[in-house]
Amino acid sequence: MSIKSAVKGWFGELQGTLAKKLFLDGDTYFDINNVTIPTANGSTQIDHVIVSRYGVFVVETKNIDGWIYGDEKSPLWTQNLFGKKFKFQNPLHQNYRHTRALSEYLGIDHDKLFPVVMFWGESEFKTPMPQNVMDRGYTGYIKSKTRALFSDAEVSEIVAAIKAGMLPRTWKTGREHVEGLHRRFSSTTVCPKCGAALVLRTAKSGRNAGGKFYGCSGFPGCRYVRASSENTGPGDTAHDRLKSVPHPQVK
Repeated sequence: MSIKSAVKGWFGELQGTLAKKLFLDGDTYFDINNVTIPTANGSTQIDHVIVSRYGVFVVETKNIDGWIYGDEKSPLWTQNLFGKKFKFQNPLHQNYRHTRALSEYLGIDHDKLFPVVMFWGESEFKTPMPQNVMDRGYTGYIKSKTRALFSDAEVSEIVAAIKAGMLPRTWKTGREHVEGLHRRFSSTTVCPKCGAALVLRTAKSGRNAGGKFYGCSGFPGCRYVRASSENTGPGDTAHDRLKSVPHPQVK
């Protein structure tokens, strides 16, 4: 990471911290930053967890400039910066993995956790985004949830459980988390989106009929797919083929 990127990331985090202090009541919303919790496949790292009577908000922050293209289902989004295009992982998929892991860790219903994706930096969305993906006003989205889901006692228990179980904020924790990500994304047995098992399947229809691909066993709840190496030709990568692999009719 360059010094410029580090400074921008720090400034973005500072903006987020100030927004929370200014617009979220500290007696109602309890913020825990940089939360790494153990999972069955290693660990998952969450930028911010905000706990309240109105739900647990799992916040993923992105410090990305330029024009942003993406939608809820695409595995990869596109950043267009001064005419150059770069691919990055769909942050909604990334945050789905976070919310699922936190739900399982805390033993609470997944429906009581709300994923939020916040873009800092000089970014501009060029495609319609879900309401929980934004480049400003994320505290307003959090405050729009007004139905009480937890009692005050339950909120205290959730905050205590997260603080007690999260891994220490050390260089070692960060290194082990990154190593786990490398293993997970190179695996042909574990879904990197939700952690469920990957299953080798065969497309029944479309231009890839007869082709092999890995699909999440959690379908239709999780729609992650990845091309099989059997279908990858010279110069191809699994990511290059992702968009052409349908998840629907399989056998």
